[in-house]
Amino acid sequence: MSRSVPSAARRVVFLLLPGVHLLDLGGPAQAFHSANDAGGRYELVFSAFAGTVMTAQGAGLVPLVPPPEVGEPDFVFVPGTRCNGRLPERPLLAAEGVEWLRRAREAGALVASTCTGAVALGEAGLLAGRRATTHWSILDLLQARHPDAQLVDDVLFVHDRGVVTSAGVTSGIDLALSLVEADLGPAGAAHVARDLVVPLRRGGPGGQRALYLGGRDPLDPGARRVRDWLRGHPAERVRLPDLAALAGRSVSALVRAFKDDFGLTPLQYQQHLRLELAARLLREHRLPLEEVARRCGFEDPRHFRRLWKANFGAPPSALRTSGPHRPPPGGRDPLGESR
Repeated sequence: MSRSVPSAARRVVFLLLPGVHLLDLGGPAQAFHSANDAGGRYELVFSAFAGTVMTAQGAGLVPLVPPPEVGEPDFVFVPGTRCNGRLPERPLLAAEGVEWLRRAREAGALVASTCTGAVALGEAGLLAGRRATTHWSILDLLQARHPDAQLVDDVLFVHDRGVVTSAGVTSGIDLALSLVEADLGPAGAAHVARDLVVPLRRGGPGGQRALYLGGRDPLDPGARRVRDWLRGHPAERVRLPDLAALAGRSVSALVRAFKDDFGLTPLQYQQHLRLELAARLLREHRLPLEEVARRCGFEDPRHFRRLWKANFGAPPSALRTSGPHRPPPGGRDPLGESR
């Protein structure tokens, strides 16, 4: 999926169902709201087929507008509702809700869910033939109800042809950050993550063990400043003396601090960040390899391919053919899974 922020605002329409969980709603909403301070143009719309919705936590949400007609380049979010490890016996959506979600996807809107919001997407037929995920407690139940869906376990979120599903709760923030990153780039996503006081972004599959989250904070405050800068600017060209100046250290002192904490020099650390970013783009957005290389700071796509194969034992294209949650054949998982 390749998108860019349009000149007009991109609407993010939340469809709120009875019993909606506050964090499933509030996490993604806060991420998009914060992204407006980083150059985004997101217009948040809170909608329901009833004027008032009671949350699972007992707070009433009012006033809510009827769901508007949407299309490209809008986002539609269906936050999760209370389930207690069971699927609801009655449908979450009435007929008008099913038709609205179907029209939204057909008109080009990206449709996303957090947690049990995937149940509503299944009722609208949007999981058929797609990879998807949901909260671990109902994954098998949802698969039994929708055998034509390809449900994926042990991931935070999954993109598949305009439909994005997440495991729910805090992973809804990760899902939202992935969309912000596609619009605003790594620096924009890093701005939002810092504002929300969350890790820069956990990737969909395996990302909870990636460098963006890895290890303790560097003991040296200068190394910490450099690490944070590199996480926000993985694709930007930089010289080691410039990083040393940012740290207020000599080049040799900065390199020693980084090797102590990460086993890498600062430039090697940035290279690994670039490869992690490339893995996300390859798995989640289906961009051409040349565009992936450019977005990740590799000026020569051939160099990118050689570096990828040297690190992971297979060409970048293998990541797309190895399945939604398996390492590429012949190498380690670029998003952190070990073979």
